[in-house]
Amino acid sequence: MKKASDFLVKVALLALIWLVWWWAIDAQLSDAVNLLLIVGGVLLVFPDIWLGRQILDRHPTTSGAVWTTTFVHFSLGFLFGVPIIRAVTTYPDWRGWVLPIPTAIGLALVILTGAASLLVVLNLALKGLGAPFYIALSKKLAVDWLYAWTRNPMVLAGLALLVSLGIWFQSLLFVLWALFLFTPALLFFVKVYEERELELRFGASYLEYKDRTPMLFPRKPSR
Repeated sequence: MKKASDFLVKVALLALIWLVWWWAIDAQLSDAVNLLLIVGGVLLVFPDIWLGRQILDRHPTTSGAVWTTTFVHFSLGFLFGVPIIRAVTTYPDWRGWVLPIPTAIGLALVILTGAASLLVVLNLALKGLGAPFYIALSKKLAVDWLYAWTRNPMVLAGLALLVSLGIWFQSLLFVLWALFLFTPALLFFVKVYEERELELRFGASYLEYKDRTPMLFPRKPSR
């Protein structure tokens, strides 16, 4: 019964995120409101993650980590999701300085990084028995394939995809937003919250994996 109710809660939260995302795709908003969502939403990630870490440390148990993570990921569905959607759907209004890179190159990069992102999702599903964010928290620690080269292949692929989109759009402002605002916020989440949460759920096995595998930039596995 408890598993069924937990599942229903997660489905309801996911449905709410999708509804907000759907609204964000078609919403007609002023430039000021767009800027508030695209920049302000990402900035709110920092206090949100800090608060999540405080809650996590007050309830340092596996079950506490699971439920705290569920709601932290739920909040990030808004604070990351809505800014990305608004940035992608309204980029012609804030192209700024045009990048002199052919769109064909940008499109090729988008396809490459998009495929890499899908491979990471498949890797996590097969080796960690999970899915991105709280949709299905991994039941096992994924340490093989792409995860043997870097602890955060999904973060690396996702950031590369965002930068590739900016190149495809030929928008320097989009690229700068991805590199200097979105990237620090996502890495803050990984370092401050996610690493601690994985330590609570997987214990010594995660600490061993963390010690031998780089956080972000890939390195050939030692074994």
